[in-house]
Amino acid sequence: MADGGEAVPLTPFQQRLLADLTRDRSADSHLAGGAAMHIAPNSLRYSNDLDFFHDSDARVASTFAADRARLDALGYATVVEISQPGFIRAIVQQGVDQTRVDWAHDSAWRFMPLVSDPVGGWMLHPVDLAINKTLALAGRDEPRDFVDMLYAHETILPLGALCWAAVGKDPGFTPLSLLELLKRRSRYRPEEFARLDLVRPFDLVAAKSVWLAALSEAEDFVCRRPPEEIGCLYWSTARAAFVMPSPTDDTQGDVRVHWGMPGGVLPQLPDASSPSPAPAP
Repeated sequence: MADGGEAVPLTPFQQRLLADLTRDRSADSHLAGGAAMHIAPNSLRYSNDLDFFHDSDARVASTFAADRARLDALGYATVVEISQPGFIRAIVQQGVDQTRVDWAHDSAWRFMPLVSDPVGGWMLHPVDLAINKTLALAGRDEPRDFVDMLYAHETILPLGALCWAAVGKDPGFTPLSLLELLKRRSRYRPEEFARLDLVRPFDLVAAKSVWLAALSEAEDFVCRRPPEEIGCLYWSTARAAFVMPSPTDDTQGDVRVHWGMPGGVLPQLPDASSPSPAPAP
């Protein structure tokens, strides 16, 4: 855990390693996962790894080779644990410090362009991180994903809007089928959270209450949205932010649909003359 100052999800070693890895890095190898989601000072947990996403299997391999050469030159030791097309996992060590680093292939389809962060370098936009986490929690029952999902719901975008948009990235789901999987989560025991590296103790009772309310609100939201808008986000031009529209919000007025596409796209400006891009096939 970081010593002193504001809480960030990186140990001093991870911060140093990330600085060495992201120096002069291009946008086609960007930080994602828990470390990117929790890089803000008000984060809930410390990540035990660094995840770099790439748009192709070939880019995974070439980036890992370049990163390994750089790490060797800087005095790090890199021990590969998994190596397969599109995914490489290694433990990176220096002295008594170590952390896990993943290089992985992920779709370039996203809602927003990448963002540049002074600590993390090129990273997924927070809404794309939150949508990825929604899909991750639906597919695996991990306490860390539950913590991250609550954080996303409370600080990035409510659960209903995330479920609605997530099926744009994974069309194999409907918003309701995704919600059904998420309803099976949160059956955890306190000791499971005690094993996580958290900024503060985790209140499971309070978290369960928030989660049940979020699920109920999300189900109401997805049941009343027009089906032709499934898979989109909603951008409020007045608030200059993504929102979960209320029943009275009109998508022809202040709140506008925002579709994802390869590479992501910035929200339509109020005076834009062209419509939002259509959903990517």
